[in-house]
Amino acid sequence: MSALKYWLWLATRSGIGLVRARVLLEHFGSPEKVYYAADRDYLDIEGIKLTDITELMKKDLDIPNKIISSCAQTGCRTITLQDADYPDRLRNIYDPPLVLYIKGNLPHIDDEPVVGVVGTRNCTPYGLITAETVGRRLSNQGVIVVTGLARGVDTAATKGALNGGAHIIGVIGSGLDIVYPPENKSVFEDVLNTGAIISEYPPGTPAVPQNFPARNRIISGISLGVAVIEAPKKSGALITAARALEQGRDVFALPGNVDAINCIGSNALLREGAIPFMSADDIIDEYIELYPDKMGLLERPEQKSIDNTSKVDYIDLGNLLEKLEGDEKDIVRSIGYNPVNIDEIIIMTGFPAQKVLASLTMLELSGYIKRDKNGKWETLNLNG
Repeated sequence: MSALKYWLWLATRSGIGLVRARVLLEHFGSPEKVYYAADRDYLDIEGIKLTDITELMKKDLDIPNKIISSCAQTGCRTITLQDADYPDRLRNIYDPPLVLYIKGNLPHIDDEPVVGVVGTRNCTPYGLITAETVGRRLSNQGVIVVTGLARGVDTAATKGALNGGAHIIGVIGSGLDIVYPPENKSVFEDVLNTGAIISEYPPGTPAVPQNFPARNRIISGISLGVAVIEAPKKSGALITAARALEQGRDVFALPGNVDAINCIGSNALLREGAIPFMSADDIIDEYIELYPDKMGLLERPEQKSIDNTSKVDYIDLGNLLEKLEGDEKDIVRSIGYNPVNIDEIIIMTGFPAQKVLASLTMLELSGYIKRDKNGKWETLNLNG
């Protein structure tokens, strides 16, 4: 605990920045030695400006002591860059946080298949449903899903992952005592019950816009790869993708309509070499050989027929229709015996897109239909 106050002191030096802080640590060996250095000692360090020295000469430990007290009050713990349980994946990026604040049960990230799921806050109904489906499937297959717990894609992917059964990690751009957006309070609580929420900001730090781009590098930094679902031209998800590339992480992008505003950024990622994915299984296939003892172990029996893509015969349509009623029956009837895309289903049924998407998701989870490699929907033979 005595060393922690010096880490917090260095982390809260205004204008120093993470890169120069690491230079100081490499030069002096510890934040305590940085703290006790004299002004003349700082002059020998390349890149250190006079304004930095002025800031470093402020030796008041009141702020670090207040942070330690607030952590005790809010129930969060801290790990520093030198601690053994600080993730190496994150430690090895260009600008890792000096201190991480944690609530919940943080898994040993370096040993786990962790995938970030990101996208726009103002996503379409299709984006919401896809994010939830992807989050659920990844989690169901043993992947730890990490999101920023923001509105839109983040929330949908988190809810899906909560239903999938694996650990979840939320990375936020505020103190751990701040729920943002406020309507996600129950989601935050659910994540804490099954995983962890982390931040580089001490308790009491508000959710201000400039914190979120910095937060994104942590999402990608602890992940093997980042999946982008719907990202317009200017999107925080694209910042996450850019940081992922800088860090040597994989970037996956969900293809979208070429004329959809919400997909301009994600489609651009595909043009620039991102890995296209049509379902969570495309992401799972990238890592399952690396983590054979962790992935693919949580298969749910009701999903086996969905995931078996080898030699699938079509079920007798009459028998399937007898199992259904209402909108789902009309949608399966529109699919018939031949794979069709979602636009054809909307035209044939006359249903709004949101209703079609919701019904397709439920039918898929029930094991009645699946998407083929071209993204078209087809009925399944449940007796095969």
